[in-house]
Amino acid sequence: MHLDQGHTAFILISSALVLLMTPGLAFFYGGMVKAKSVVSMMMLSFGSLGLIGVLWVIYGYAISFGNGGTGTFIGIDGVWGIDTSFIGLDAQVQEALGDGTNASGFPTLAFVAFQATFAIITVALISGAIADRAKFGAWMVFAGVWATLIYFPVANWVFNFTLDANGKIVDGGWIVYNLGVIDFAGGTAVHINAGAAGLALAIILGKRFGFAKGMSQPHNVPLTLLGTALLWFGWFGFNAGSEVAADGWASIAFINTLSAPAAAMLGWIIVEKIKHGKATSIGAASGAVAGLVAITPACQILDPMWGLVLGVIAGALCALAVDLKFALGFDDSLDVVGIHLVGGIVGTLYIGLFGRGVGAAFGHGWHQFAMQALGAGAVLAYSFIGALVIGLIIEKTIGFRVKAEDEIAGIDTVVHGEEAYSFGADR
Repeated sequence: MHLDQGHTAFILISSALVLLMTPGLAFFYGGMVKAKSVVSMMMLSFGSLGLIGVLWVIYGYAISFGNGGTGTFIGIDGVWGIDTSFIGLDAQVQEALGDGTNASGFPTLAFVAFQATFAIITVALISGAIADRAKFGAWMVFAGVWATLIYFPVANWVFNFTLDANGKIVDGGWIVYNLGVIDFAGGTAVHINAGAAGLALAIILGKRFGFAKGMSQPHNVPLTLLGTALLWFGWFGFNAGSEVAADGWASIAFINTLSAPAAAMLGWIIVEKIKHGKATSIGAASGAVAGLVAITPACQILDPMWGLVLGVIAGALCALAVDLKFALGFDDSLDVVGIHLVGGIVGTLYIGLFGRGVGAAFGHGWHQFAMQALGAGAVLAYSFIGALVIGLIIEKTIGFRVKAEDEIAGIDTVVHGEEAYSFGADR
């Protein structure tokens, strides 16, 4: 098989873009917490990058993509010398190639790197639900165990599939193969998965001191806007890169990743203006992220006009959903539930209504909508229950939450011995 340098470059560049999303998320979250907790908040993202990057090489990829889940669970072929066949690649073809190049003409390890960045950002997303009050060590234990028991298997269910010559799925994880759920870039495996886990941890750690609407304001709005820009920039690799080919389908995913978040931004700030009389920059940033979340599973199967409609709907619904924590009494600090869980569900279900060739609105019946709902519900339940059990064990053993006095004072110096901003004369 001749190496396709164009596709290879596309996948590697997309991988770098998606990796940039995790530092972008650190900025996005970091700007919204207290000034004395920003280092701690950002370290939850960087800690995820370090830990999950290592676990992915050791066994994460093997669990997620090893022979449809039936192969070896240790290592990456070509690194540890243990066979974990590439998604959709027949073993005989792989043996005949002999050079690590898969049937699509790009190195298997390029895809390994691309999917590593998905695992990293998914774990990091959860951390926003427990801002200002989580121990770093406890978070790292949770991140490693949750990735192993929850994310890697769910990635196998959603991302590991084999296509025939006509592009039809003929084997793979049970969500995409048996149920026929459409999830192009991770509405279920990434956003519903992370949002459900965030909800579980918010319940376990409890409310911050003084929890109430308007209890705290973002300490650094420009930092959050910078994070939004980096997230949006990286998301082009996330969505378009999921085609793993520089072709027309990637182009559709790309334009939807531009337009749907833009529409969602408008949807969010319109709701803000109606409810509070002001359209805020944090609202605009949150709306853009909500649109990015919602378009993720649907970016390749929606015509651009329907992508715009999804963006407006997602922006408005997520703007309303962030107040659920006050109505239901859980403290999701940075709205992981309201944006990622709700946005992921909206985008996943929307495919069953307006997806090209499958949507009920176009006369294709309700079967696809039902399968989308079943797949979303399965991932939500599995992640929530799994995170609840893991989090409770950590809380009852080493403890997950910092001391009350440290939380009130700000946890950067206690947990990391650092301050984000130092203005003393000796500085």
